[in-house]
Amino acid sequence: MSASLAQIIILLFIGVLYLPIIFYAIQRREEGAAAAWLVALYALFAMVINIAEAIWQTRENATLFHEVHLYAAFVLASILMIALQGFLKRELWWVWLVYFGVWSFGLALIAANVFNLPDMLWTNGSLILYRSRLGPAWAVLGWIILTINMILNLASAQKQSRQPLLRSRLGYWWVPVVLTLLGDIILFSGTAIIGQPLRLFAATGLAYVVSTHYVADIKSLTRRAAIYAASTLIIVGFYVAGFLLLEALFRGNDNYNPLFAGAFVALLIAIFFSTLTDLVSRAINQWMRSDQYDASLTIHQYSESISNILDMDRLASIAVGIMLEAMQIHRGFLFLVDAERQADGQKLYKLRSARSPEERQMVAVELQETGVIASYFIREQKPLLQYDMDLLPAFRNAPPLEVRWFNELHCEVYIPIFAKKQWIGVLAFGSKMSGNRYTREDLSVLSAHASQTAVALENARLVDNLMRLNQELRQARRTLEKNNLELQRIDQAKSDFISIASHELRTPLTVIRGYTEMLMDDPKLDQNLKAMMKGIHDGTIRLHEVMDSMFDIAQIDARALQPHLQPVDVGQLLQQVSKENLKSLSEREQILTIKAPAIPLVTADPHLLEKLLHHLIRNAIKFTPNNGWINITGKHIPAIVNLPAGGIEIIVSDTGVGVEPNLREVIFSKFYQPGELGKHSTSKSRFKGGGAGLGLALSKSIVEAHGGRIWVESPGYDEVNFPGSQFHVILPLAKPVESENQRVGEPINLELGKQKDK
Repeated sequence: MSASLAQIIILLFIGVLYLPIIFYAIQRREEGAAAAWLVALYALFAMVINIAEAIWQTRENATLFHEVHLYAAFVLASILMIALQGFLKRELWWVWLVYFGVWSFGLALIAANVFNLPDMLWTNGSLILYRSRLGPAWAVLGWIILTINMILNLASAQKQSRQPLLRSRLGYWWVPVVLTLLGDIILFSGTAIIGQPLRLFAATGLAYVVSTHYVADIKSLTRRAAIYAASTLIIVGFYVAGFLLLEALFRGNDNYNPLFAGAFVALLIAIFFSTLTDLVSRAINQWMRSDQYDASLTIHQYSESISNILDMDRLASIAVGIMLEAMQIHRGFLFLVDAERQADGQKLYKLRSARSPEERQMVAVELQETGVIASYFIREQKPLLQYDMDLLPAFRNAPPLEVRWFNELHCEVYIPIFAKKQWIGVLAFGSKMSGNRYTREDLSVLSAHASQTAVALENARLVDNLMRLNQELRQARRTLEKNNLELQRIDQAKSDFISIASHELRTPLTVIRGYTEMLMDDPKLDQNLKAMMKGIHDGTIRLHEVMDSMFDIAQIDARALQPHLQPVDVGQLLQQVSKENLKSLSEREQILTIKAPAIPLVTADPHLLEKLLHHLIRNAIKFTPNNGWINITGKHIPAIVNLPAGGIEIIVSDTGVGVEPNLREVIFSKFYQPGELGKHSTSKSRFKGGGAGLGLALSKSIVEAHGGRIWVESPGYDEVNFPGSQFHVILPLAKPVESENQRVGEPINLELGKQKDK
């Protein structure tokens, strides 16, 4: 047996040590599955090589296994390179897989001597290159190319990374890379090392860095080690120097005791130990640019600064500014979170920056309640690192728009702000000026600041919302005033058009009416032509009535309607107007009744009152179905506050379709039309027939011109049950002269239209 039993045991022992590394990498592969599998492959291949070497040691030609180690070095370097590309999430990782395949194919061609090369390829007399050395040389060349590119890729990635946590993690990659490089260089130099233990250490480092998300901070570990080492050296030096000094001073003294001298020096060290360690720690922290701030003092200062701030912009400036100055951070933001309930019941969180109008405003982002990022903040209520968002598998399904928005902030940590279990804000901070990562202590301090910000932010949000609401109201008022001016201009233009049209059309209508009446009175005119002329005449009369109404409306708009007042018997006027509408009542088979006691005469314009009653009765006929009822009543109103001389009330009731409660004022507007405008007819008696939409508007203007009041009462609009409506008109009475008695009219009790069956 060419090798001792001890060497075989060592090889097998090292091989077995790879198994925990393989299982560890596979079990914790969630974050970087591809890299973890490659690390497991690295360890598995190294284990196989060790076991094979142990078996090979039992043979006579064990020294030939050195060449196998050369090929293994190339394979392991290839696996390490591809694992690094996978960890860095490089899209061109497959290039190195192709490189490994091509180089391995070249190695196979050399081993098979496909090109029929001689055993001795080259010699200069003293040096000889054998064909058997071409394969190992090819493997070493491939290893050199891989190693150089691996170092360049790792250095470039660490330099370009803007996240200290990721830079720290990439720093751990140097351990397996350097160990692999060192072990392989020793191997290539011809030095035999049993089991290649540096590969085991490299595999261990790979498994740790690939499978551990929060790796220990190398800079922090180095700083602590430096503090410990420097403190130890200073204490030892102080002890030795003190002891030697005492011995030199008191050696000749008979009472000198080295034990007491050492105890005295130790006592001095104990007294000044805390001061010494503080000085050493401060010096090393300053030399290594470590973060130094008093957390309790910062929190106290922060609490005092924001306690009474109600202005949102000032709160954002102070809340972020204190933290930037205390922790030496490059940038920071305060975002307000507005929650909106969508139609599907899900909440939508809108993040908008709290900045003054002079600052560059940032585009807001909307986060779905069920999204990964919003769910994390609501569920965990703790800081979120950009490092976690980039690498943790839980955030891989985050919407690209949300991920891009957070990436564009160039921040490293986001701290949610909650008040009464409601998410109301987010503090975002960038990298530290020192380049250090955020420690757990830093995150605890930031979380404490966020908790203190919650109350102030909630108060500031209320004030901010109130101010924004006032601003919106002012803007709405300005817009409303502008629209009102525009409406007034349009209304004035409409009034001018109505006035001009009514004036200009009356003359040709009068001519048409005169000629049609002359032709209708001509006995020689054919009867068919007379029927046509009658239709023209009726249309002319209807158009003339519309023009009269438009003219009256124009006078009202221009405030030129001047009633010609005189005593009017409203009862007699009601009879007259009702009889004039008898034809329409008969066509609709409706019944109109008038019941009024002897009511006083009113001082009014009889022509305008006649128009008022015409419009009210026609409106009742039009919106009452066939066989319906129209009841007109009148009564005297004694003197009250608004009617010092008393008044009369006329009520026009019907059994029609009624009026919607929200339209009781609208129907008195000019040109108001119920239903669809395009389906209206111009018939005066047809059920729900249309018109110019001026009747009720003119009625209201006539009543108000006489100092009265008009309104409508109705249960509602119903074309099936016909609840009907009541139009009330109140006209004031003039105060009678002392020597005269108030004149009254005759009582009225009249029924017109279709007679009831006896």
